Amino acid sequence: MDIWLVPLCALGGAVAGLLCAPLAGHYFDRPVRWARPGIALTMAAAFAAMAWRFAGHAELAAYLYLAGVGTLLAFVDVAVKRLPDPYTLPSYLVGPALLGVTVLTGGRPERLGHALIGLAVLWALYAVQHLFAPGAIGWGDVKLAGVLGLYLGWLGAAAWWLGMLAGFVLGGLYAAGLLITRRGSRKSEIPFGPFMLAGALAGILVS
Repeated sequence: MDIWLVPLCALGGAVAGLLCAPLAGHYFDRPVRWARPGIALTMAAAFAAMAWRFAGHAELAAYLYLAGVGTLLAFVDVAVKRLPDPYTLPSYLVGPALLGVTVLTGGRPERLGHALIGLAVLWALYAVQHLFAPGAIGWGDVKLAGVLGLYLGWLGAAAWWLGMLAGFVLGGLYAAGLLITRRGSRKSEIPFGPFMLAGALAGILVS
């Protein structure tokens, strides 16, 4: 591994976070003072994690894209409990395109098939949950699930299962904490996107 790759990606993530923070702020109901530095620091950490995981691999660009978009989605969801389509929907084209480039540069073509299967299955899983419990899982979560299923599926079944389950576990622990501390009820709406993203990150890094 190039010892400079991780810090360089971290620096790039910090700069990208500072530049892209207004894109997230566009969706906020009111100015949030901590958003810009928070986005910059989070994106720097996410870029560094992806650089560490994919150093020397062609798919690094694809996962840096996910890190950038995922950071913006997480902050918007925390602020306004919304996952904007302008971030999720283009990822259904950009993600496969970037991973497809990996195949063209010598990657294993079957992995792209696995990624598309992962996309479809995780999207369907969340869609069914939305139909039965729309108050718990929103359509924004369903759309994000497809994107995460793509990236997890590329890495294989183990990463897919771990990323999917970790998201539910983290979200469940947060909801349980709200109930225990009486800061929420069973009907409280929580931003689930950040937990989905954190779970996917766990699946990506551990795989």
